[in-house]
Amino acid sequence: MESFLRLAEANTAKNLETCGILAGNLKKRTFYVTTLIIPKQESTSDSCQATNEEEIFEVQDKGSLFTLGWIHTHPTQTCFLSSIDLHNHYSYQVMLPEAIAIVMAPTDTTRKHGIFHLTDPGGMGVIHDCQETGFHPHEEPLDGTSIYEHCSHVYMN
Repeated sequence: MESFLRLAEANTAKNLETCGILAGNLKKRTFYVTTLIIPKQESTSDSCQATNEEEIFEVQDKGSLFTLGWIHTHPTQTCFLSSIDLHNHYSYQVMLPEAIAIVMAPTDTTRKHGIFHLTDPGGMGVIHDCQETGFHPHEEPLDGTSIYEHCSHVYMN
């Protein structure tokens, strides 16, 4: 995460988000994030979109890597998942339930980073059923849980 922040410094100084793909492998029923892929991207102060995505797949194919999640900055915002982030993460988590979303918020004085995932079934159901795009509010899941939460299945080495 610190390496990613260093790579994102120039964009952060310009108030531009930076995104990356977390890739790795599976050993003895445990996923390990081993590789950070920084794709070509287009960024604004509150969004980031990978371009030339086929290049990401080439890197992963050469290294026999799984996509395990994603990481991005909130250059001037707090550490949370926006509605756009929730929809983006849904596409990762629907393919791999263990997928994670890391938010790096260098100017947040209370929490510099967060490792999140959608609650399941609550958050996954809300995002699955949502047809809106852009920034928008979401209803809370009917089961009373939050839409997303901090990951309890991630261990730092």
